[in-house]
Amino acid sequence: MKEIKQFDVVILGGGLAGIYTALCLSPKLHIGLFVKDAIERGSSNLAQGGIAAELSLEAEMLKEHFEDTLKAGAYQNKIEATKILVNEAKKNIDKLLALGVEFDRKEDGTLLSTLEGGHRSRRILHAGGDDTGAHMMKNLREAIFQAKNIDVYEDEMAIELLHNENKALGVIVINQQNEEVYVLANQIVLATGGIGGIYKKSTNEKIACGDGIAMAFRAGVKIENMEFVQFHPTGFYEEDRIGKTFLISEAVRGEGGILRNIEGVRFMDKYDKERMELAPRDIVSQAIHREMFDTWSDHVYLDVTHLSKEFLMKRFPTIYQHCLANGIDISTKYIPVSPVEHFLCGGITVDENGHTSMDNLYAVGECAYTGVHGANRLASNSLLECIVFGNRIAEDIHQYGTFTKLDVVLPDLVFTHKKYNFKDIRVEIRDVMTKYVFIVRTEENLLLAKKLLTKHYNNLKKIQIFSRYYYETINMVTVALLVIDQALARKESVGCHFRLN
Repeated sequence: MKEIKQFDVVILGGGLAGIYTALCLSPKLHIGLFVKDAIERGSSNLAQGGIAAELSLEAEMLKEHFEDTLKAGAYQNKIEATKILVNEAKKNIDKLLALGVEFDRKEDGTLLSTLEGGHRSRRILHAGGDDTGAHMMKNLREAIFQAKNIDVYEDEMAIELLHNENKALGVIVINQQNEEVYVLANQIVLATGGIGGIYKKSTNEKIACGDGIAMAFRAGVKIENMEFVQFHPTGFYEEDRIGKTFLISEAVRGEGGILRNIEGVRFMDKYDKERMELAPRDIVSQAIHREMFDTWSDHVYLDVTHLSKEFLMKRFPTIYQHCLANGIDISTKYIPVSPVEHFLCGGITVDENGHTSMDNLYAVGECAYTGVHGANRLASNSLLECIVFGNRIAEDIHQYGTFTKLDVVLPDLVFTHKKYNFKDIRVEIRDVMTKYVFIVRTEENLLLAKKLLTKHYNNLKKIQIFSRYYYETINMVTVALLVIDQALARKESVGCHFRLN
């Protein structure tokens, strides 16, 4: 007999987007929060720099944050969504404070703020110096485990959407015992994160396989702007290392860090004379890529040796200790860095309230395409997007009032239970994406990547293995092909999508 669980609302994902949305929902609603791994893992925990939020509510300052966001996004942003992002920042920061999040403060008790690339003003709040995500998520996890209306399921992965006539009805989940569970809900929220796992190096965990995007795609939900994959300019460089890369925060350049090539020469004046190291990430990443090409190297340097050791240890304790553990005292030595995959600006298409193209289905966070990032995300706007649109989804769900029990005819799906190993396919996906669909793209390379990965996609489609490993693999190749197809469709270079031809 099939196991069935039923909730008013099901949320997939245990990062900031999923947890904050759950905490904004009415305590009268029964919520199921499903996380495919341990809830402590995920990209939100790794966010260093902070959360961008203009708290003054002065029209001129709000306009400046809005304009900075548009400029960084190459003016490809959705205007109304971007206004919402900026204007609703303060009320959601106040909610975070009420939920117990502790941002860094000055001696007089006011919130500290810093500057990052693409911002004209110091509007980035942080916690633990350079460990914002971990501090925020610890506070919010404490809140969610105290909520009596929220059931948290860790190590339980949703693999398919249950839907009928463009209406979402629930999800199929693989539980901890590797059993099939049908989870029904009146409203479903996808907060499944990004796609870093399809590249050899990413600031994200390998578990970021684009699961929610692939699941939505299989159900016929609209997906847009997948070509806009943002590469962070300054991942900590370690020769031959693959997988999760330690991030050297944008805030390091915000506090005066200087980029130098391997010959020790400062180079950003060649690419953005006005903003230099504080240019948006797409410009800085492309500049570093060019410098590495011109100097026959695989990294550049970030120089903070002109800043005091005391300041560096206090402002960037996590970065300082990580570099020290790798033999680099950043107060006296340059930090080796190179661009790595960081953030997806596209994803599941949603409106200003998080609605997807399917009824009863929402998306929020990195898996969603709200349009606020345009062709390139402004630094520290990602955490802000999670809370602003997570709150709007909660407010929208509240309009439905009381939910009734669902009566759903469950599909008669037949899964194969085999312990197949797809490691070689995953390795090739990452190799292909890193070699052919990276910072600089060409028609020839994109077509070659499509040919190589389509072969794997077709082979995986022939079977349907009931395992997390299988679904992660088919999700990876699905989102990789979405990136490739939409990169092929956009002929012009814009934002973080740079084409030579």
